[in-house]
Amino acid sequence: GAPSCSGSRSLPFEFERSRSESSGDEDDDEDDDEEEMEEEELEGDPGARFGTDDGELDSDDDRERMINLAELTPYILCSICKGYFIDATTITECLHTFCKSCIVRHFYYSNRCPKCNIVVHQTQPLYNIRLDRQLQDIVYKLVVNLEEREKKQMHDFYKERGLEVPKPAVPQPVPASRGRPRKVLGSMFRIPPELDISILLEFIGANEGTGNFKPLEKKFVRVSGEATIGHVEKFLRRKMDLDPTCQVDIICGDHLLEHYQTLREIRQAIGDSAVQ
Repeated sequence: GAPSCSGSRSLPFEFERSRSESSGDEDDDEDDDEEEMEEEELEGDPGARFGTDDGELDSDDDRERMINLAELTPYILCSICKGYFIDATTITECLHTFCKSCIVRHFYYSNRCPKCNIVVHQTQPLYNIRLDRQLQDIVYKLVVNLEEREKKQMHDFYKERGLEVPKPAVPQPVPASRGRPRKVLGSMFRIPPELDISILLEFIGANEGTGNFKPLEKKFVRVSGEATIGHVEKFLRRKMDLDPTCQVDIICGDHLLEHYQTLREIRQAIGDSAVQ
């Protein structure tokens, strides 16, 4: 072959020389030419082999992805009030989250999760709920002005009723102590102050086998004093699987109680014996 200067390629010259030597197999030579030319183009252009140009990087990793709020809305809505989470509270048994006020109000009438119907706690479902502050921070960052509007509504609510606006809880720093840290022993369960009434429910005639009713598994109940006898009746109907046509009379001592009476009023009127 002819001498070639540095930096140039001698492949085209070799193609023509091999072509003149073997003219009998032109089809094979043309195929070889095409394959070697393709190899030459790939060697000369690394970007063509990998599908990218030199100096051009994949910019999808560096580019921020804009997400529509509607895509995240199902994950930050309370299934009870259909609004954005406020004081997001999670049930520890099933990890479903609701607004704090919504789930506390729901547990006044039921001990089951509103979403999956699992029994949260037999008697005190409020034991098994926890505030989810991280989720609440995410909601406030996603929804513009939600936190400011909620604070303003709470401030107006207390001012209209002449009440003192509660101050946000500030976490206290833990003092550093020398030596081994001492364990602070406390009660495992803390009963909320709003559950101030303990009642004992007994079915009159159960010992004699009156009727074919499902007995109560647990007859001790702790409930708010604002609960009425109507609430107690609904609780009994659900626990004992009573027919809607079945009449339920709730008696305290010799007193036949009315649906509108609250448990706190009954205790004040009848005395300490009213808890049974």
